[in-house]
Amino acid sequence: MEPEQRTESNGRRGIGGLVEWASAGIRAIAQPSLTQLVLRFALALPFWRSGVKKWDGFLQLNDVAVFLFSSEFKLHLPGGPYAFPAPATVAFLSGSAEIVFPILLVLGLGTRFAALGLLLMTAVIQLTVPSGWPIHLTWAAMALALMAFGPGRVSLDHLVSRRMG
Repeated sequence: MEPEQRTESNGRRGIGGLVEWASAGIRAIAQPSLTQLVLRFALALPFWRSGVKKWDGFLQLNDVAVFLFSSEFKLHLPGGPYAFPAPATVAFLSGSAEIVFPILLVLGLGTRFAALGLLLMTAVIQLTVPSGWPIHLTWAAMALALMAFGPGRVSLDHLVSRRMG
């Protein structure tokens, strides 16, 4: 091999080695269990914050939540917009789900089911606030990732599955 070819080959190995070294460093930081833990918290947070605002106390839905589902929120479907059916019930169910599902996600308990619940809520929210699609798409992606890959090792789901078998 001529000296020019060796230098060019070493340069490629050097760049390839540097890229591989950097990739290994990134993989070391972005461990799957850490990624899944961060996804669980990131998806739980906006729903928790919204849910907390709907309550005045234990099982005491505030008037603003009922008002929003009665007067402000509409489903933007073809031929609509349409009012929510049974707005007080929908407000109660929504507020409850926005508290329960985030708690389950943070604990990593029933993670796939909680993520599915928040994905369905995201779909309804998208029909209610169509202009919010950039953030709704982000929520949907996080929920789908959790549904596909599960909660990770730092979760009660993982602990339960290890104990059971």
